Amino acid sequence: MQTVILAAGQGTRLRPLSESIPKPMLPVAGRPIAAHVADAAVAGGADELIFVTGYMGEVVEEHFGERYRDVPVSYATQEQQLGTAHAVAAAREHIEEEFAVLNGDNLYDPESIVELFADGPGIGVFEVENPSNYGVLSVDDGRVTDIVEKPTDPPTNLANAGVYLFPAEARAHLDVPMSERGEHELTDVLARVIENHDVTPVELHRWMDVGRPWELLEANELLLGEQRREIGGDVADDATVEGAVVIEEGAKIESGVTIEGPAYVGAGSTIGPNAYVRGATLLEGDVHVGQAVEVKNSVIMRGTNVPHLSYVGDSVLGRDVNFGAGTNVANLRHDDGEVKLTVKGERISTGRRKFGVVAGHGAKTGINTSLSPGVTLSCGATTEPGESVTRDR
Repeated sequence: MQTVILAAGQGTRLRPLSESIPKPMLPVAGRPIAAHVADAAVAGGADELIFVTGYMGEVVEEHFGERYRDVPVSYATQEQQLGTAHAVAAAREHIEEEFAVLNGDNLYDPESIVELFADGPGIGVFEVENPSNYGVLSVDDGRVTDIVEKPTDPPTNLANAGVYLFPAEARAHLDVPMSERGEHELTDVLARVIENHDVTPVELHRWMDVGRPWELLEANELLLGEQRREIGGDVADDATVEGAVVIEEGAKIESGVTIEGPAYVGAGSTIGPNAYVRGATLLEGDVHVGQAVEVKNSVIMRGTNVPHLSYVGDSVLGRDVNFGAGTNVANLRHDDGEVKLTVKGERISTGRRKFGVVAGHGAKTGINTSLSPGVTLSCGATTEPGESVTRDR
């Protein structure tokens, strides 16, 4: 089974985190999102992975190389992001048979992908509460009969999850007209397949589109909660490690540290002494969490330093961030309302009562800085010692 993984987008809703890391390569449970997608494809029986890259495609290629889990890997470049059908068309020269398509920035459960790959042509669907916000499938006698984009009167609550198994002949149908949204869309390819084939809807048990910073947090909460305990690093005798915690070889847990899982501590990271890590926290690798620091339910990316006497809660810190001593993140509004965050210039609700900050790569805070809920620090941003930051910077 040839499997096309779409990994070309810029991920503008994830800025500043996606400014120097392609969206599919952002970390979830110790690995890039796209690696979890590739794992699901391999579990389903993929015998070739074809990554469609664009924005910072070299990062994807460097990670996956020529083989991934003993499966050969090929690459195609989408020079302009003009829609999903346009992306798959960029890989057309590699496609020779029945083929699957998965989004490189979505999380799927492998069991459902196995089911989809075994019974094609097919499409992954997910039951949603508000189907009017999605492409919605019409189904009759176990077969897909139609797909309608964001209908006012949805025929079902089955949303298109963006994972497909196409017959080989669909390769010839990829040059579809541009839609009203200004994109060449795979749903138009699907419509042509429906005319000539029985298309099976396969309901996914998991589908998560990691499109905004708090969804990266949610993705880590989900997958860290499923991991098994594995202690491989150097753990001090008087440190306490409880629950589903992964500590990679090369990580060091110093005296007096408490880690309450689920948590993932990447290679080269050091925690402590006397630090407290809890609540679905990812330390990607080469992270320093220092003396008397508390980190709760956060994603802290590679090379970041939270040296001592600081608190980070429900936050996402990019790579090579440095928090000065005594930096404290507030993660709860006084009115107990949902925290808002800026996405593409608009303040929108995260849907979360507790959410801290997003710090772009290379951001730095002065000592005793306080950061209000929903603040975004842009890449390379700085704060003054003792400053209270209430607005994006």
